[in-house]
Amino acid sequence: MSCPVTIFKHGRMHPTLPDKSSDAESGPAQAALRHEWVAEIVRPLKPIFLEVIAVSLFVNILALCAPIFTLQVYDRVVFSGGLTTLQGLVIGMILVAAFDFVLRQVRARILQTVALRVDVVVGTRLFEKLMALPLRTLETKPAAFWQLLFRDVEVVRNTLSGASAVLVADLPFALLFLVLIFILATPLGFVLLVVMPIFGFLAWYSARAQQKAAKREKRTLSGRDTLISEMIQGRSTIKALALDDRMRPLWEERTAASIEEAIMRGTKNDTHVNLSASLTMMTNVTLTTVGALFIVAHEMTMGALIASNMLMGRLLGPLNQLVGSWKTYLGFRQSVERLGDIFIAPEELKESRIDLGRPKGELGCEGLTFRYAKDAAPTLDSVNMKVSPGGITAVVGPNGSGKTTLLKVLMGLYPCDSGRVTLDGADIAQFTRRELATWMGYVPQECVLFSGSIRDNIAQGTADASDEQILRASRQAGVHPFIIDLPDGYGTLVGEGGGILSGGQRQRLVLARALVGDPPVLLLDEPSSNLDRRAEEDLARNLIELAKDHTIVMVTHSPVLLSVSNRVVALDKGHILAAGPSSEILPRLFGRPAAAPQPQTPPPAPTTPTPTARGAA
Repeated sequence: MSCPVTIFKHGRMHPTLPDKSSDAESGPAQAALRHEWVAEIVRPLKPIFLEVIAVSLFVNILALCAPIFTLQVYDRVVFSGGLTTLQGLVIGMILVAAFDFVLRQVRARILQTVALRVDVVVGTRLFEKLMALPLRTLETKPAAFWQLLFRDVEVVRNTLSGASAVLVADLPFALLFLVLIFILATPLGFVLLVVMPIFGFLAWYSARAQQKAAKREKRTLSGRDTLISEMIQGRSTIKALALDDRMRPLWEERTAASIEEAIMRGTKNDTHVNLSASLTMMTNVTLTTVGALFIVAHEMTMGALIASNMLMGRLLGPLNQLVGSWKTYLGFRQSVERLGDIFIAPEELKESRIDLGRPKGELGCEGLTFRYAKDAAPTLDSVNMKVSPGGITAVVGPNGSGKTTLLKVLMGLYPCDSGRVTLDGADIAQFTRRELATWMGYVPQECVLFSGSIRDNIAQGTADASDEQILRASRQAGVHPFIIDLPDGYGTLVGEGGGILSGGQRQRLVLARALVGDPPVLLLDEPSSNLDRRAEEDLARNLIELAKDHTIVMVTHSPVLLSVSNRVVALDKGHILAAGPSSEILPRLFGRPAAAPQPQTPPPAPTTPTPTARGAA
């Protein structure tokens, strides 16, 4: 068949590009990779953490002064009436309190520095990673999952720089208090040697129980958050169909499940914390009893007993906190693993293999096969076609035939399972997402705008776009007349998701956004689905002009747009049924050619001031 669209009989497989995570193995190796990023973050912070440990050492040494002060008061002041000694001790403790305050402030400022660095480094890395992930990876998880990742950054920051970090820094110095207890009251030190393993076992058992409960709670919370995300995204549908009675049972069920798991986890945590408090009280009773016996036997002084009780509080305090802090550490671990899974995920290509320059716009598919899941039937199955530069190629077919998927594969948004897509004969897998976005303008079915002005939305993806480029793209998309009628022109704020604009206006703005960089290829998915008849005919005329020096591939069911297409590709169940000139294919598909658009009288030129004068462009 002699036509610009050629059907190949034999596709050519392209070599698989190296995957950044190809060497990531399951099991221990995979777990190590999931935690490696934390080591990369902490490694540059080691000098700062050493400062925290050094300051904590002096803070804990100063903490010894209070028990020693008490010991001296009871043994040297109370029984001998040494008021001068008391004055000296009080002055010394005032100085100790001042130094302790300064050191704690210094430690807090150091940890604030850690928090800032962790927040910036991890947050920036996560943002860059999300921008580098393939679209298929982003689509495999609900929106609530990706939002949770940024809360995970906060968990990591707070754990590495908050009370948990102070607890870890103070925990080793508990041995210092134990040594002093042995020096002041040796019998009481042996009692603590028996008690401390019990605290250690309680902390270990609490960690295991909390870990299992936290996993169950995480699953229920994930289901609840997913439902909330869906309800927010579909709020218009819920209101329009009055689905509140239908959504309420789902909400109550998932909320009840999450509350139940939270109560169970909280009950276990409270039980362990209360056991720790009771054990601390019994330890205090035991120490006091043993100490009293030794005091009666004149083998220990009253001051030594009181000082030892004070030191016991400083010794067992970190252990008590550890029992109650496992939720924080388990949350930290879960956040690290979730972030680690994202950080080791394969990315899109960041550097091109070759320098193609501006392509002419020749598109090709060779043996193209794509599946949404490994065990699913192919959505596109061995597609072979070639689109010559220039002209309009319409892709038609029933719902579910793979039309939208074909556009996304041509755009490079979806990687093909086998075969390849070429641009001017070069495999697009060799180019970065930024380059492909520069060469291919894309208008999806769902027209998404971002908060900001109309000008900002048109210039998305082309940050350095000039006013002339924006005006040209707006005129080509047929959106310029309605923009200049707005009070603020191109400076009008579109609201969340473009909510102040109609569906047709949003669609034409997205088309202008695709045109602003003057890409040689335009991929349009139902570009007239929200347009009225007149706007559709205006779009058809604009596409005819654009097709003179652009390659246009569009998915459409519109007779108006089909009538201006040069070539037609018919898809069904992922296979090409027919391809060729529209004059040959359309009669075979529809029994008669589509009606040509009726000429319309062009609207009069606006008499309003230029957009630049109105502060719009």
